[in-house]
Amino acid sequence: MNGYERVLAVLERRSTDNLAFMPITMMFAADQIGIPYGKYTTDYRLLVEAQLETALKFDIDYVSCISDPAREVSDCGGAVLHFDDQPPAVDESNALLADKTRLRTLVVPDALKENSRMYDRVQAARLFAQKIKGERFIEGWVEGPCAEAADLRGINNLMTDFMDDPDFVRELFGFTTQMATHFAKAQIEAGCDIIGVGDAAASLVGPQIYRNIVFPFEKQLVENIHAAGGRVRLHICGNIKRSLADIGKLCCDMIDLDFMVPVDKARDETGADQVLAGNLDPVKVLRNGTPELIRNLLSDCLRQAKSNYIVGAGCEITRDTPHENIIAMHNFARNNTYIQA
Repeated sequence: MNGYERVLAVLERRSTDNLAFMPITMMFAADQIGIPYGKYTTDYRLLVEAQLETALKFDIDYVSCISDPAREVSDCGGAVLHFDDQPPAVDESNALLADKTRLRTLVVPDALKENSRMYDRVQAARLFAQKIKGERFIEGWVEGPCAEAADLRGINNLMTDFMDDPDFVRELFGFTTQMATHFAKAQIEAGCDIIGVGDAAASLVGPQIYRNIVFPFEKQLVENIHAAGGRVRLHICGNIKRSLADIGKLCCDMIDLDFMVPVDKARDETGADQVLAGNLDPVKVLRNGTPELIRNLLSDCLRQAKSNYIVGAGCEITRDTPHENIIAMHNFARNNTYIQA
């Protein structure tokens, strides 16, 4: 099996020759071709080159358009800080929607607009498709409803809004869901097989707020991506233990687990059919650990997951992770067989 066939089989709950290997790489990938990260996030050709080089070097089953969470807010007109060798960052002190009434004036940016940051990602998807369609899975990326709302409104303001003005939050989530849907469709049409949905801010709310406010919009986004012909990889950084049962009802094709979310609990809460990935600590284990520790912990992950499991980390592989530790992840994946539930 090649990488595309392997990942597709796992997502379709079919037996494979061995486990799929899908770690998130961004700054690590840029370093593989020796470019500053600022160039990786602004030139789709360099992003594609770096991802392909990393996938070939470590035999990773997919490539990704992921780079930073500031593309959508940038094209909305928000203030974004750029750096030579670090990811772009949303300027929280100058949030676009510091004045809530401004939401009524926002329109969804055109993801195909020349020279926009969203279009740069669409071009990456298109170039991936030209080079490796059907060989490795191609992943696009969008910000989830809660994460993008936090970028537009400011994370502290949004957390207060959940209590003080939930109707505004729902209106804002309606906008961010519409924008994510448009952006996802553009990437799918360009050649992406799966869309990563990053919704880190959703880990900061309690289970009641998640169920009543966040969940309906994430569910809508998942359904919209499926309707457009794509699959969904949900990535929520942080501790989502209290909301796992609801997250399992989103019907995502795969769910990434951060290191503080036990695999066995995720399996119990989301059900036997849910494909899970993770959950190694990117710093304590992958950066600072040993190949033996990685093998042992991945064995625990596989045992707890029982089936429907993809080898990955809790979050992004840090740029200074020893290569032998990533090779240990790869070797574990290739030396273990996928088991159907």
